[in-house]
Amino acid sequence: MIGQVAGILHGSAELTGDLDLLWDGDQAQAEALAAAFVAVGSRLIDDDGVPVPTSPDAFLLPKVQFESDRVSGDCCTPALPWGKLAVRDFLNRAHTTADPDGFEVHYLCRADLIRMRRAVGRPKDLRRADELERL
Repeated sequence: MIGQVAGILHGSAELTGDLDLLWDGDQAQAEALAAAFVAVGSRLIDDDGVPVPTSPDAFLLPKVQFESDRVSGDCCTPALPWGKLAVRDFLNRAHTTADPDGFEVHYLCRADLIRMRRAVGRPKDLRRADELERL
């Protein structure tokens, strides 16, 4: 996870309305990723707002937006233009947490999340980066 949900896992008090995901973009995993999004009834759209089929090809785009009855957000890959950020390295430094049943969630480390927020530079991102630095 990236975005504010990752921030919340680091102690941020600011809530969010979406779930932003980053995966490594490995084509061999696209089929399983598509199956998972189908299983939760997600609808996908590209960056231009055009609906795309929930298929492995959709997840080979640099970014696809998803929406289901319970959650919406972005699913990004390192192929998205991230400027000078080496986001593939972020994946290697991500933290992992698990529930009692062993379901694992990976989320950006605080320093990488701060870097990402500062690079985006929107007022809300800068505010959230400042908060993370104070924690």
